[in-house]
Amino acid sequence: MHILVATDADFVLDEVTAALSGPDTSFTVCRNGRDVAGVIGRRTPDLAILDLQIGSMGGMAVTMALRLDESAGLLPRVPVLMLLDRRADLHLAKRSAADGWVIKPLDALTLQRAVDAILNPPVPVDEAAVEGAEDAAEADPAGADSTEEEPATAG
Repeated sequence: MHILVATDADFVLDEVTAALSGPDTSFTVCRNGRDVAGVIGRRTPDLAILDLQIGSMGGMAVTMALRLDESAGLLPRVPVLMLLDRRADLHLAKRSAADGWVIKPLDALTLQRAVDAILNPPVPVDEAAVEGAEDAAEADPAGADSTEEEPATAG
C-alpha cells in the first residue's frame, strides 16, 4: 500500500507513519498542500492523509482541488483521510468530500481503523443478488449440497 501524507508538522508525520508502517507500506510526504496534485499525478497513492493545516493550502482546499481534478478527468480518484484539529472542523471535511476524518490528538488504533474503513468499506447486501444465488442453488442441486463450509457471521 502506498500512502501520501500531506503535513508540515513533524509530530503528525511521526504519528501517522508509526501507526501505519508495515512491510508492504510506503509513504510519500508533501510539506506543501500545493504539491499534492502533482505528486498524485506522478504516482497515484492508495490513500491520501491530509492535515487540516498544511502551509498555505490546507487539507480542505487540497481535497476540494483533488475532487475537481478528478471530476475533470485530470487525476484518478484517491481516497482522502483528513486530520482535523477540533470537532468543529467536521463540516469542513464533509463539505470538501473527504472520505473520512480523525480528530487530533491522533492515536494508532483510531488511525488504523479509519484507514481500514476507507479502504475496505462494508459491502451492502443486495437482496436481489442473494435471491438470485438462492435460485441458482435450487437449479443446481449438486452445487447446493457442496461440502464447503459457509462463512459464519458475527451476531
